[in-house]
Amino acid sequence: MKTIFSLLIFVSLLFSDATIEVIKKVDALPSLAVEDSSQDYSETFKLKFYKTLVSDLNVISIFNVDRHYRKVDFLQDRVDVANKDMDYVLRYSLSRGDSNSLFVKIKLLQNDKEVLYKRYKIGRDNIYMFISHAIAYDINEFMGRPSVAWMKRKVIFSRIIAPMKSEIIISDYTLSYQQVVVKGGFNIFPKWANEKQNSFYFTSLDGKRPTLKYVDTRKGISRTIMSSDGMMICSDVSRDGKKLLLTKAPNGQPDIYLYDVITHKTKRITKYSGIDVNAQFMDNDSKIVFVSNRLGYPNIFSKSLDANDVKQMVFYGKSNSACSANGEYIVYKSRESSNSFSRNTFNLHLISTKTNFIRRLTAVGINEFPRFSRDSDAILFIKNYKGQSSIGIIRLNYNKNYLFPLKYGKVQSMDW
Repeated sequence: MKTIFSLLIFVSLLFSDATIEVIKKVDALPSLAVEDSSQDYSETFKLKFYKTLVSDLNVISIFNVDRHYRKVDFLQDRVDVANKDMDYVLRYSLSRGDSNSLFVKIKLLQNDKEVLYKRYKIGRDNIYMFISHAIAYDINEFMGRPSVAWMKRKVIFSRIIAPMKSEIIISDYTLSYQQVVVKGGFNIFPKWANEKQNSFYFTSLDGKRPTLKYVDTRKGISRTIMSSDGMMICSDVSRDGKKLLLTKAPNGQPDIYLYDVITHKTKRITKYSGIDVNAQFMDNDSKIVFVSNRLGYPNIFSKSLDANDVKQMVFYGKSNSACSANGEYIVYKSRESSNSFSRNTFNLHLISTKTNFIRRLTAVGINEFPRFSRDSDAILFIKNYKGQSSIGIIRLNYNKNYLFPLKYGKVQSMDW
């Protein structure tokens, strides 16, 4: 058991508002105002929806969004007089349907002319934020900008609530919606099992050995995949959901293994006498990037699944870890300071596998567990700063960071 916790502590160190940091100027962006035409709901609910929608419109990063809350009639011919100089005006109306379903209709106005009209319906009021995300997505599509499909995906994360006690939660990317799906005990490192996000894996530390478990959220069933001495973590799932990258340490030293979901066969990928962890698929799942101490300190390496061609990927810094790959790009966590008397800074960096390009993505605090969106437009990450744990979004094409703080507890790890 001592070996188990020593290895877990090492991995934690490796991996170890919405507030906004704006680098580009926003003056050149078209202006957008939002008008509320809702009738059925309370003022509190209407204001919550408005704030969520304004936040989503800011995150798509293509407008300079006005934050003044204004009410108008949905059928009114002209925009509110205060919005007459705006390039665009988004007008929406919330109405209540049968069985407390929520109906939303929107129209986007330009020069008092309707250029976009949409209707939405969702079964329950308490998941209103997913309609807001869909509205922002549709407006982004209408404006012809690169897809923000990641806005509609769900996030799964482990929240530490007490020593050796955690919850696994499914949420939207802003943490506005949260559903606890696993509670009781110490359960960590959740990972979506498929593209549909209707099942996931996680590591349970409640038994004698770390155990990898699988949960089907549609059927409400759970089963054990395997256990191992020392360590048992699923660090990545192939795009087709048929292969898992595992970190196991049956003999004390962690190595990377490939698990076939169909045949249940396991193949050892690395055989280094030190530490190899946190593997991620890359190059259409034919290669991996991973963290190793082969140089005497944690750094990022790559390797083909069927060859022994280990290659160093990062040549900057002396403590690099927690990587994610998409196409030719790798994002990783790097220790930026070494201070014995105060907390160190861990920032995220982006590199290209084809050039010497390197870009720092964060500035302060402990930034970790970066995860690319499928379209590589955004990076999701965990930020811990001044006692506050948050989930952050980095919009790579717009040089903007957004943070969504967790109300209580600490985010241990996450996936989207």
